[in-house]
Amino acid sequence: MPKVLFLTSLAPDIAAQLTGMAPADYEVETHSIDADDATQVRLLADADFVILFPGHLRDGVIQETVAQQPGQLKLIQLVSAGFDRVNVELCRELGIGVANNGGTNSIDVAEHTLCLMLAVYRRLIEMDQHVRNGGWRDIDSGNSTYTLFGKTVGIVGMGNIGRETAKRLQGFGTTVLYVDAFPARPEVESALNVQRVELDELLARADVVTLHVPLNDATHTMISGRELAMMKSEAILINTCRGPVVDEVALAEALQAGQIRGAGLDVLIDEPPAPTNRLLNMPNVILTPHSAGVTYDTWARRGEFIFANLQRVWRGETARALVN
Repeated sequence: MPKVLFLTSLAPDIAAQLTGMAPADYEVETHSIDADDATQVRLLADADFVILFPGHLRDGVIQETVAQQPGQLKLIQLVSAGFDRVNVELCRELGIGVANNGGTNSIDVAEHTLCLMLAVYRRLIEMDQHVRNGGWRDIDSGNSTYTLFGKTVGIVGMGNIGRETAKRLQGFGTTVLYVDAFPARPEVESALNVQRVELDELLARADVVTLHVPLNDATHTMISGRELAMMKSEAILINTCRGPVVDEVALAEALQAGQIRGAGLDVLIDEPPAPTNRLLNMPNVILTPHSAGVTYDTWARRGEFIFANLQRVWRGETARALVN
């Protein structure tokens, strides 16, 4: 019988919804991600699989556990898309696969991305606050809000989330450009009606720049002062991937100077942000708490993918969505 350890900070009812997708013959134990090293070592001693959300296994725990039980741990399965908090190279050296969620939250993130675009363009939060405070028409929408129709949207990263975002943009009558180190197949580009360009061209042409890349050495602060200076003064920036992809100091300066029009950010470098973060006090910035991919509807999709992946490995097949 496969033994599965689920280390999580999710609410018990949500964790149960996800683990409820497990096959009847799988033994699943759920424990807090905050368990200390000794507890994690004990729990991992006879685990065939580990499911993590959110967070990571401490490096020392992985090393100690594998030394105690060589070959026992077959796969670390992440509930999240991001894997920057896991030492994937160490896991590779130890012969442990690491898989992310295979894009099962990509629909949720894509919808949130569109939500932020529209909210920034229509000054949604400001308008709500003005109406509640008696200022029915304090904001002149005719002079300061905008329509997504007819705009050029630049997608940085055409993975699962980037493609789901492109699908949804088709209904808004936009021109969509994209940047990715690996070009999409011609039939995919045709179906999504997207054009691949270099980053500098995308920044110069796009009215909306939306980021959908993993965090790594190549993408760390890939949007900094130089890149922001290349954007149109009326452009907006959307970030639903990882905070450190954007240089926050440079972004705050660009927003304050009117170098770009606004930003919609689901992620920040420090989460939660310090009260002194300048972005918190900017009316042309809309912030959400790293929640783009977390909806009630996503757990069943994630659970189905996770346990299908574990079954695949248990049968001796290669896991899907390996990141190492």
